[in-house]
Amino acid sequence: MSPRRSYDQYCSTARALDAVGDRWTLLIVRELLAGPRRYTDLHADLPGVSTDVLASRLKDMERDGLATRRRLPPPSAAFVYELTARGRKLLPVIQALGAWGGPALGERRPTDAVRAHWFALPLLASLEGEGLVEVHLDEGEFHLRLGAEDGPVYGEGAAPEEPDARLSLDAGTCAALGRGDVTLDQAVRAGRVEVSGDGTLAKALRGD
Repeated sequence: MSPRRSYDQYCSTARALDAVGDRWTLLIVRELLAGPRRYTDLHADLPGVSTDVLASRLKDMERDGLATRRRLPPPSAAFVYELTARGRKLLPVIQALGAWGGPALGERRPTDAVRAHWFALPLLASLEGEGLVEVHLDEGEFHLRLGAEDGPVYGEGAAPEEPDARLSLDAGTCAALGRGDVTLDQAVRAGRVEVSGDGTLAKALRGD
């Protein structure tokens, strides 16, 4: 494990950056906000990171109390990484960075990788209330847990149970929501977001 590098400044911002300021660390947090992940899954969803750097960052995050590593029970018996309670407190930090970086998103470049679940946290910030929301994009599916106080706030794939609402939209609309070009209500009214479901949350999103 590499020795901790420090700014050696008696400042809370500097102390925070001692722990999460290294390249890739906050993107690893973004992935682990979806819940426990295997190393191979993390590597697949962080295109561009080397295996050595990913392993080093995960060890640093364990040392700093941001993540833990544990073995899943049989028949899987695989090792997974997951955020600690302290690590989960970085959610508003990630969301604030996403909101700040939204205007710079622009059009997707030919070299840009994309994963459907990368739109989960910006979309989560656009939603209010509590419940399970399933989201469909051409790039894939993910689900959001609104009002979650502990544990994962989103996950890859279809909802694990009947969702309170289903949203269908494209990546361009997700990016526009992240940039602040349009609100979710405006996108729904304009037909850019299709809302289905009979629950209270779905009706509220449709304005029924």
